[in-house]
Amino acid sequence: MSDMEQSDRLAKLQKEGHGAAGIFHEEARTHDKEVGYDSLLTIKELETEFPMLKFRYRKFLTKKEINKALQRIDKRLGQTLFVDNAEIRPDGGLIEVKDDNGRWRVVLVSEAKYQGKDIENISTGKLVGKNNDKDIMEAGNAIERAYKNISEIANFMLDEHYFPYVLFLEGSNFLTQNVTVVRPDGREVTLSYRDGRLNRLDRLTAANYGMPINTNLCKNSFIKCNDITIMLQAASIYTKGEGSTWNDEEIVKIMLDTAKTSLKVLASDIFEQLSKY
Repeated sequence: MSDMEQSDRLAKLQKEGHGAAGIFHEEARTHDKEVGYDSLLTIKELETEFPMLKFRYRKFLTKKEINKALQRIDKRLGQTLFVDNAEIRPDGGLIEVKDDNGRWRVVLVSEAKYQGKDIENISTGKLVGKNNDKDIMEAGNAIERAYKNISEIANFMLDEHYFPYVLFLEGSNFLTQNVTVVRPDGREVTLSYRDGRLNRLDRLTAANYGMPINTNLCKNSFIKCNDITIMLQAASIYTKGEGSTWNDEEIVKIMLDTAKTSLKVLASDIFEQLSKY
């Protein structure tokens, strides 16, 4: 399918709303909720492109399911659970496909983090800080909560050769280049992406072993270390490096790319369904 065809189909899906997706979008007022809406658009596109496959979307994954998946690998794993109804809820939920053996396999998990309003504050003339006399607000650590969900999905997919976890970042704490913003009084303020008070990307790249960002890392890498082969489950981290905002088409394109990579890795497990068409 060409990019133009995909773009036209996305526009149609957005216009029609498709029931739950439309409701989700009406409620979306933040970056994290919008990613949930885009996940619903993505599963509709997958169902259209792969009518022979059965997909499902869900908003959460229970700790019991994660422990069961770990125990399937080794009985020593997945033994501890203190809260019976413990669960994780990635912002964009999970999309799964049913394989030839009737087992649901994850093809996409998405999360969104917004942090840093410096561009908006400067452009509107708002000063920040304890005495309201600073242009830049020192970055916080809220994004570090993303690691919990990444680790839990990694546990759940420890027996898979792919890791379809996508993290979408937005805000002035995730810049990859300098950005100059003009205040209402005409004064220019430059946000340096190398400023440790501002940038929090280095705290997140621990989730992808320092590999490139804005890159599809869904297919696991295998490395040799001291004569032992280690499998790396790396989150795919995407950021609007110049500080702009994401739009639905950009997000869905990345989501589809990740989901299709998952399907390629799973090809031998969904072969019977694919071969019917």
